Amino acid sequence: MEETDPGTVTLVVTWDVKPGREHDFEEWAQGLHEVATGYSGHRGATWLRAEGARHRYYTVVNFADQEGLDRWMQSSDRARWIDRLHGIAEEHHQDTTGLETWFSLPGESVPAPSKAKMVVVTFCAVYPLSLLLNAFATPLTKSWPVPFQALVFPVIVIPLLTVLIMPGLSRLLRRWLYPVGRTHRPARPGR
Repeated sequence: MEETDPGTVTLVVTWDVKPGREHDFEEWAQGLHEVATGYSGHRGATWLRAEGARHRYYTVVNFADQEGLDRWMQSSDRARWIDRLHGIAEEHHQDTTGLETWFSLPGESVPAPSKAKMVVVTFCAVYPLSLLLNAFATPLTKSWPVPFQALVFPVIVIPLLTVLIMPGLSRLLRRWLYPVGRTHRPARPGR
């Protein structure tokens, strides 16, 4: 999943497709996606299909803000497309925190771990960094104005977490974060 702006709102929709109706669902998904792109604030959608014999798809929908997402979700256009799903699939929603991008695995599409697991792993990543910064950086910045002192932590921690630490911890703790059977491969609507 691509990194998003802080204001971006993400919604994960799970679709349980009736066996044998996958092609119908994928054609429907292509049409829904084309309509959604016409809505203000739409930043894209990623469609994923579960591996194996499971008949589950996922859509990760991104909008510039909550207002834009709400407008799309409550639109008559979307309602008409959802009505077309009768007998093909059922829809389920899951709101996300935005931290899920820290827990993605290279080359794989997986549902995010539970929020409790994300909190534990994030704490394990941030706490040692906080200790190191307080021990080594804070004494060096005591004479700086407070806004600059406060800037040291995010300027150092955020890139380290995003580029090195969280991807590494996600791989190291993979079996705990992602129980067997939760990996997914991408699917393209209309195929």
